[in-house]
Amino acid sequence: MSLFERYLTVWVGLCIISGIVLGKVAPGFAKTLDGMAIYVDDAPVVSIPIAVCLFFMMYPIMVKIDFAEVLKAGKAIRPVGLTLFINWAIKPFTMYAIASFFLGTLFLTFIGPEAVDYVKMPFGVDLVVGAEYGSGKVVLIDGVKMLEVPLWRSYLAGCILLGIAPCTAMVLVWGFLAKGNDGHTLVMVAINSLTMLVLYGILGGFLLGVGKLPVPWQALLLSIAVYVALPLVAGYLSRKWLIATRGEVWFKEKFLHVLTPVTIAALLVTLILLFSFKGETILSNPLTILWIAIPLLIQTIVIFALGYLLSKFMGLTYESAAPTAMIGASNHFEVAIATATMLYGLSSGAALATVVGVLIEVPLMLMLVRFCVRTQNWFPHMSNHDHCKTEATEPMAVSK
Repeated sequence: MSLFERYLTVWVGLCIISGIVLGKVAPGFAKTLDGMAIYVDDAPVVSIPIAVCLFFMMYPIMVKIDFAEVLKAGKAIRPVGLTLFINWAIKPFTMYAIASFFLGTLFLTFIGPEAVDYVKMPFGVDLVVGAEYGSGKVVLIDGVKMLEVPLWRSYLAGCILLGIAPCTAMVLVWGFLAKGNDGHTLVMVAINSLTMLVLYGILGGFLLGVGKLPVPWQALLLSIAVYVALPLVAGYLSRKWLIATRGEVWFKEKFLHVLTPVTIAALLVTLILLFSFKGETILSNPLTILWIAIPLLIQTIVIFALGYLLSKFMGLTYESAAPTAMIGASNHFEVAIATATMLYGLSSGAALATVVGVLIEVPLMLMLVRFCVRTQNWFPHMSNHDHCKTEATEPMAVSK
């Protein structure tokens, strides 16, 4: 792990402090940056600063993907099928259920039953002041139409966007540290990225609707295009060109190494912007982070345990079981942050909830890596011959 990755939790903590201080010293700074956006019918659709930061977060992830490996994934039906099942058929719904229970019932007294959040009007929706939309009501804030929604539902929206965003680039690190099958991890990163183009918008719209929150379908699809499809295409084309012109060794040992701190730096800049605008909320109720973190932590552990136990039940080797559980447990928080910001605004509770996801993921995933390594004798192991033969096929199990 690089210096940035190893101490990501520290950097996130420093960004929180820096953002809060910046918000107190220059309260208009984040508002000014958030106003730098592409507008359609007077609605800010794409925040330019966030879009730039998110591109530099996502591009290094996409450029690592060897799409030829996706074709080989069909030879590993069981681990690939299990990963897809957990990520798209289980994880989004357990996140909704867990977050709804904790935020909407158990912690509602602490959050405040009457506490409200002001989020962006859905893209393409023009309602009069006082009209109701989902669980929100149209109000006028500083001359701009906003939706007034219960604060806990805004936090729930951020949790939902995290729950439907599986597998970040960091999962490659978790799989490597857990001594898993790197080929399987890489293939699943590719497959999840492609699957997100379809299922992220569908599941996001459905679960946000179930939660009685605004469902701006156009903005959801646009966020996928801007934050997933664009860097995906850029990554594919530039990878192909760079390998053809400079060679694969240079690409892997030089180019990718340079990109890693760029990714984290872009993430940290985004976090400073987010917390500079949410500083007052955090200072007035510092336990807000805790109320959001608890359901996210429980969700991560539940999904990891489910993936690990089902891998054991299906007789997978440890090298496939570890990354399968890790991929389900981790979140694509870059896309979640971008989508929450785009849909609900930089200052929304939804955006804050996605940032809390970043805060807890690194230390928690490192604990799960340690757990995997200590329990690897629960599983059969792949033979050295199978391990060398291919990275993308499911290996033959042998006793340890």
